[in-house]
Amino acid sequence: MLDYIPDVRRPFMLGSPHFSLPSNAVISMKKAKKRATRALLGRSMKPVRIACINYAQETISGRTMRQLTAALQKCYDKHFLPVWGYPVDLYVTGKPKPTDWQLAYFDDASHKNMLGRHELTHRGQPISKIFVKALGDEPVSVAASHELFEMVLDPMANLWADKNRNTQYAYEVCDAVEEDSFLVSGFEMSNFVYPSWFEPFRHPRGTKFDHNGTLKEPFSMTEGGYVIKKVNGERVIRVFGSPEKRRRFAKEDRRGHRSEFRDPRGVHHPGRRASKRQA
Repeated sequence: MLDYIPDVRRPFMLGSPHFSLPSNAVISMKKAKKRATRALLGRSMKPVRIACINYAQETISGRTMRQLTAALQKCYDKHFLPVWGYPVDLYVTGKPKPTDWQLAYFDDASHKNMLGRHELTHRGQPISKIFVKALGDEPVSVAASHELFEMVLDPMANLWADKNRNTQYAYEVCDAVEEDSFLVSGFEMSNFVYPSWFEPFRHPRGTKFDHNGTLKEPFSMTEGGYVIKKVNGERVIRVFGSPEKRRRFAKEDRRGHRSEFRDPRGVHHPGRRASKRQA
């Protein structure tokens, strides 16, 4: 993080009050301010590049993909980055670079490009996957923002937060409020919890525990949410916000979902090579 961020406005504030900026200078100033903001809020001046890949061409058009990705970037920069840091750059491509992280959209978990190991690409970079046909009535943008937020904070899905000496909660920032959303550029985006949600001590009155301001204490959840807990360092269990949520969850196709990789009993997709061997 930089110790000093220059005031990029100052050179243009000097001189005649009628001085006007050329258009390219305005653009440069905006870019400089954006870089300065990311340097302060993120842990690096250079954002992580995340390739957004559309394998779900039956359900997502190229135009929708571009609009969705732009909305996700806006949502991230305006709402998520100021809370959690970690700047990212999203871009749509069919040919990601070897160093890119990936946000990949599939029609379902049987797609030919579905990889068996969900949290890493074959080049060893983090990846999150959205299975569009399995979403039902859930907007694609809610699922995509959910996966994006959680991948950035815990790429390997292996972090846990201690509530007490016997109980840990998975470091998942959307599960507890996963059926709540807010609007960005006409797209619904997933609600997410704040760092305070993972802190097992008393907080001052008015502390926010999630972006929508619904939760009132750490490790709580909405009726449409759920949490993953590890008990005594071994047993992994899910706790649901309501019986209705438990029933809806039981009907979902969970293959390849990041939560399945936290649980030794989770449901995994075998991947292309394993599928061919079994055929």
